[in-house]
Amino acid sequence: MNSIDRSRRRLAIAAAALAGFVDAAGFLSAQGYFVSFMSGNTTRLGVDLALRPMMAIIPAMLIAGFVLGVFVGALLAARAGAQRKVAVLALVTILLVAAAISHLVGAGLAMLGFLVLAMGALNNTFQRDGEVSVGLTYMTGALVRFAQGLAARITGTGGEGWANWLLLWLGLALGAVAGAYTLLTWPAVALWLACAWALGLVAAAWQLRKTSPAS
Repeated sequence: MNSIDRSRRRLAIAAAALAGFVDAAGFLSAQGYFVSFMSGNTTRLGVDLALRPMMAIIPAMLIAGFVLGVFVGALLAARAGAQRKVAVLALVTILLVAAAISHLVGAGLAMLGFLVLAMGALNNTFQRDGEVSVGLTYMTGALVRFAQGLAARITGTGGEGWANWLLLWLGLALGAVAGAYTLLTWPAVALWLACAWALGLVAAAWQLRKTSPAS
């Protein structure tokens, strides 16, 4: 977060909020499984293997779908070059639209598949030297960096930019609140709102590319 400018930090926070929104909606739709938080699904996989092996296929498939989403998003990012953010976010938008249509026609498994692909792809939005520079769907690292930076700030040994990691986490947390509330209150429109959100991120990334060409 600290290696990117303020405009791109805002984009990252908004994208993390989208991830929180979608993950909360997916969590409520998938009986406690996740579409973006693969550490949680890995724990569920272990528990299911120990207690009810036949159910382990669900977290296993979600993890595989997430990995596939990251893989496809990485290939697209490599081909898109300077337009990486726009291309990746456009792919995320298309996948979310597919998930929303699946939900509309009652295809629950297809919906979860498209959601997990979208969240995997989303992590390719911010890259440096071909690797993820800002994780958007998982926040353990962000909280660690926030706490370490805050400690360094208090002890006078550095820690500049510690608040950026807190803001990234808050983006995901507030997005999750919005996603859960929207799905429970207006289930028919929740995923369409996520689609509109993602399309707004595409427009923001396009504008950033035009006004500030830095990656």
